[in-house]
Amino acid sequence: MRKIILIGYMGVGKTTIAQLLAEKINWDWVDLDKLIETKAQLSIKEIFEQHGEIYFRKLEHELFKATVENDKTLIISTGGGTPCYANNHLLLNGEQVVSIYLKASIETIFERLKNEKSERPLVANHSEEELKEFIAKNLFDRSYFYIQATHKVEIDGKNPTEIVTDILALLN
Repeated sequence: MRKIILIGYMGVGKTTIAQLLAEKINWDWVDLDKLIETKAQLSIKEIFEQHGEIYFRKLEHELFKATVENDKTLIISTGGGTPCYANNHLLLNGEQVVSIYLKASIETIFERLKNEKSERPLVANHSEEELKEFIAKNLFDRSYFYIQATHKVEIDGKNPTEIVTDILALLN
């Protein structure tokens, strides 16, 4: 195994879990959104505002594919939509790749996102009522792609350390 890819909806803690997991198993990790921001020299929010979602998804695909296919041993935390576009889901179970879907309930996601909407372009303009409905619909639309992961870890009611422990148990 040379790559561990963490997928799941926005707000489930992919970046936090990637950092903790990397410390535990002594691997490097990358955050795909940070790679995109570095390449574009813009924040995700600015990319969406200035170039739109299609441009973002194209850049995301290029960098995701390059990161998965390079020879480095890495943990990759993806954006919530990464597996859902440009056939990225086909990269989740390649040779030497293990992917993990961090699965959360609508309620858990809503509680995590309602106070950080401004940093997330896809939900920034939703009221709390609209946000819950948006999450439910979006999660339903994306579930096909998320379940392509090698493993699923339920995160509701767990802290990051417990989630990492669950992942380590799956990897051994």
